[in-house]
This record gives sequence, C-alpha cells and structure tokens, in this order.
Amino acid sequence: MKILWLSHLVPYPPKGGVLQRSYNLIKEVSRYHDVTLIAFIQTSLMRAMFDSVEEGIEEAKVHLGGFCKRIEFVGIPCDSSILGKRALAFKSIFTVDPYTINWLKSDEMRAVIEKIARNHQFDIVHFDTISLAAYILLFPGSPKVLDHHNIESHMMLRRARQETNKLKKVYYFMEGKKLQRYEKLICRGFDLHITCSSIDSQRLIGIDQGLRVEEIPNGVDVAYFCPMPDNELSKQLVFAGGLDWYPNADAMSMFANKIWPLLKMQEPDIVMNVIGKNPAEELISLARQDSNFRVHGFVDDVREYLSKASVYVCPISDGGGTKLKLLDAFSMGKAVVAHPIASEGIEVVDGYNILFATTPDEYADGIINLLNNKSLRDMLGRNARNLVVEKYAFKNIGKKLAGLYSCI
Repeated sequence: MKILWLSHLVPYPPKGGVLQRSYNLIKEVSRYHDVTLIAFIQTSLMRAMFDSVEEGIEEAKVHLGGFCKRIEFVGIPCDSSILGKRALAFKSIFTVDPYTINWLKSDEMRAVIEKIARNHQFDIVHFDTISLAAYILLFPGSPKVLDHHNIESHMMLRRARQETNKLKKVYYFMEGKKLQRYEKLICRGFDLHITCSSIDSQRLIGIDQGLRVEEIPNGVDVAYFCPMPDNELSKQLVFAGGLDWYPNADAMSMFANKIWPLLKMQEPDIVMNVIGKNPAEELISLARQDSNFRVHGFVDDVREYLSKASVYVCPISDGGGTKLKLLDAFSMGKAVVAHPIASEGIEVVDGYNILFATTPDEYADGIINLLNNKSLRDMLGRNARNLVVEKYAFKNIGKKLAGLYSCI
C-alpha cells in the first residue's frame, strides 16, 4: 500500500517523547508499505538537538530517506518571528477554531500537499495529530487515519483544572472547550482513529461513540534501551524529558521544591540528574547551589544517565497520552517511582513493576526504600523490562499498525 504520512514535526532524531513514537512507527510501517512523509519543521526542536536548523533538516532528510519513498518539509508560519506563537495564541481567543488547530494552518503546506496528491495516488492518508485535521478536505475520496498522541481536549481541560493562575486557567478552559467542539465536528471525517491506550480510547469514544478506535500504544526500541546493570551507581536518581513541556517542567519544579529537601534530610549524599532541553532557571539555580542536584540539559544519549541511576523518578501529574520516558526506563530495567497519572496507558501494577506516589512524603519514602533495598529494585526493574518486551516493543506495534491500514 501507499501511505501519505502528514506530521506536525520532523520525526528525527528519535530522542524523547513524540519523536520516538513518530520515528519508530514510520520506520516499522515502511517495512510493509511505501511511506511518503510531509512534515512541519518545528524550529525549537531542531535548535535543541543540532547546531543549526539547516543541519538538522539535512541530516533528517538523509536518515528518513533510508526508508521513506518521498520527503517534504515545510516551515510553520508562526515560527517566523519571536512573538509569532504568542500573537497567534492571543488571536485564537477570538477565533472559532482553537489555537491547537490554528497553529498549523499554512498556505505553503496546503500547496505542497495538493502538488503531491496530484502526482501520486495514496491508499491511506495518516494524520499524525488532530492539529493537522485542517487539511482533511484535501482528500475527499481517500481513507484517512488520525493518530491521537493525547486526547487534546481532555489534556487541556485537565490543565485548566490544575492551573492556579486565574487568567491562564480561563484561557486553558476556553481552549479545552473549543477543542472538544472541534473534535466532535471533525473526527467523524476519519475512517480510523488510533490512540496510545485504552483509557484514551474511552475518552475519545466519550466524545463520539460512533468512531472506530484502535490502540497503537507508545513503545520502545528494546534492543537500544537494554539493561546495563554493571553501570549502576549508588544513590543516583534520574529524570529525563523536555523541560519546556509544561507537565515535565511542573513535575521537576515540584521535585526540586518539595521532594528534594526531604531526600537530602535522610540521604545527604544523594544525587539527582535532570535531563532535558530548556530547563527552568529555578532548576539551574538549585544546581549552582547544590552540586548533587545536576541539570544536564539536552544530552545526545540518555542511556548513559539511565544506566547509572538506581531509581528513575517521574512525578508528572498532568498532560495526556503515555509517557515514552517511562517505557525507556522500564526497558533498561530501572526501578521507577511515579505518579499514577504519569503511567496512564501503561499496564503497570503498583509494587510489582513500579512504585506509585502522589505526595512529597510518599515519593521520598519510596525512593529511600528503593535505595536501601537492592532486591526490591532488581525485582521492579526485571518485571518492568519483561512488560515492555512483551507488550511495548515498537517492532510489534508497527506491525500492528501496518496491518490496520490493510483493513480499512
């Protein structure tokens, strides 16, 4: 089959979150079908991982060209100026469509899609996020698939509930309600919806019971992220995730202010490694004051830090979808302490392959317990590794998606 894959980002390199999902699904699907990729260039992602956007684009074209038949990259209009996204966010208060949709409206993208669609016939058009749904009318006769990395309206309304700033709270609530209306309006136009988990499927069906929904979970390259038990260092903690993504930023702010002091009281020589691009100034400031609190920013290979950690800490209590960062840690056989929301969509069992915590005291108690109990760490890590090998290996997940395309 010939697949046209529309993406809201250049899916390379596969380092963290959505990049891993998109990259690995495209790679695996291409084993069974011909894939043409049209992607928006998110300059902030490129700048975080390459010396220049141009270097990133060229490297991505070469690498993705190894398994994609055709590739086109397009700039995002609101990325053209420093205040572009903020201006669009303000303007979107007064538009029918939410910011999440307005963000990727582009005459250039429309022209590129129309040109490729004129010259090539596709069996399936894959929309890799609802933010791309504005282009649905360009494919009136083609089967269409929509990938929900999160249920966007649910994620935004949850964010509104948790926000303490009143102006932001109102904005997020308005955005969430607009998204909910948009989802009800547009989702019927797709032949298949794929979600990351059964809980997201339930949320989507709650919006429209008439939708055909299948789960294609987030996954992990189990050969790349594999256990390295000889590397582990005593009393080392780690968290890895882009720190300009609000659930990660909020989680690390809470850790630094509320959990870290409790840990230091009990284990003065404990070490925390925070990995991720664009860390907040409060984290950098704490690192300057406390040499055991280490902020590394973006790193090229997170496995070095995961392998050395005794415990992976994930106090994320917001956002949506499933957290690939947890799957990476599980795949490396790491003991994990996390908020239940952080593990939504992953079939974990508290006390068997993860420890749950919701308060600072619970995090501190769980972490200290693991640091002092190697047999418990090993048991959690072993069971977590077995879970991802059985259910979350990208090779099997990609094969399932390729099969679903053939059944539309």
